[in-house]
Amino acid sequence: MSLMNTTSNAIALGLKEFGRLDVAVAAAAIGAPMKLISQRRPFSMSLFDRAIRINLYGAIHLLKAAAHAMMDNVPQNGERGLLVNVSTGAAYEGQVGQVAYSASKAAMVGITLPLARELGAYGIRVMTVAPGAFDTPIWSQVPAELKTDLVSRVPFPHRLGAPAEFASLIHELIRNPMHNGRTYRLDAGLTLPASST
Repeated sequence: MSLMNTTSNAIALGLKEFGRLDVAVAAAAIGAPMKLISQRRPFSMSLFDRAIRINLYGAIHLLKAAAHAMMDNVPQNGERGLLVNVSTGAAYEGQVGQVAYSASKAAMVGITLPLARELGAYGIRVMTVAPGAFDTPIWSQVPAELKTDLVSRVPFPHRLGAPAEFASLIHELIRNPMHNGRTYRLDAGLTLPASST
């Protein structure tokens, strides 16, 4: 089944269960680590394409299906819904080996304002959040020394972010209609180093 069909089916199931769609968060992604030039293996265009398909095309399919569903909403104070993209600090400070990941996540930042301008005519807002290091299951795959190094680079607080803190920002975006067309970094001031090694 294609990403488009999978996404459309998921939206249809949500509408059947809840009757309307007010918020959609495009958060799925894969890392796809690789270097353009490597002694170990050649650059894999198939892995690059897979990362772009999942991280960017997957989000576009979700945004398209969700926006269409939101068009049927009766506006509340003129608003029909909110679309939120999840990017990352790597969109700004991609590390060595993050070519595909950084490209796909930088594209999420790049589509935010054009979509907000387009969909604003229908009362649909578009935002992007670029989180830093958050304590999610993906961190179980990261070596302990890398986690320690990243946490040491955070000005304050000196820890990984909590999922509830991410959710709190999403709640604020939902609550306040003045949030539109922008990307917010949620990273406690973390700046990624050029390399993770």
